Amino acid sequence: MKHLFTIAILLLSVCSLAQTKYETGMQKAFDYWTSNNPWEAANLFERIAQAEPENWLPPFYVAQINIIESFNEKDRDKMVLQLNKARDFVNDAKALSKENADLLVLEAQLLTAWVVYDGQQYGMKYSAKITELYNKAKQLAPENPMVVLGKAEWEMGSAKYFGQDTKPYCEDVNKAIQLFATFKPASAFHPTGSLKHAQAVLEANCK
Repeated sequence: MKHLFTIAILLLSVCSLAQTKYETGMQKAFDYWTSNNPWEAANLFERIAQAEPENWLPPFYVAQINIIESFNEKDRDKMVLQLNKARDFVNDAKALSKENADLLVLEAQLLTAWVVYDGQQYGMKYSAKITELYNKAKQLAPENPMVVLGKAEWEMGSAKYFGQDTKPYCEDVNKAIQLFATFKPASAFHPTGSLKHAQAVLEANCK
């Protein structure tokens, strides 16, 4: 019995150490990101994803960084590599977490990056799919501010493209801002979105 108790204590210690390494690694990756070192963050998230093969969060952030950075990338070859890598990690995360609104929004943002790059080539190809992803995300998590804001931004972008008024979507942006005030992610490392970004969208489109 004493032998079994000792083994149990050792197992608990190992699990605690593994969790601590995960938390330390994730925090370090976020520190890189907030210090304007996105690629160091992405590389660390990728290493964590390899060490935590059942956790959808590290691949989520690898994909998210590649998507965000692609919007500012002027070199087409680099942009294509970033978005293809993002696609692979989105697929990895989706395989680990089904019916996940955060992943649906991320996939919509991935496709939006292609549309922003070349609306004529990718607009017709991806627009319906992007709308479908946001609608499904809204069904799953109607009070998630990232879902509400992402959907509103997409609809505003579409309205601008067709020369239409963006004001009809301002109510949703305001709703997202209100939701950010009370939103509590499932853990310290779950996606939180950005209240500042929501406020910037409101300022740019609804004044």
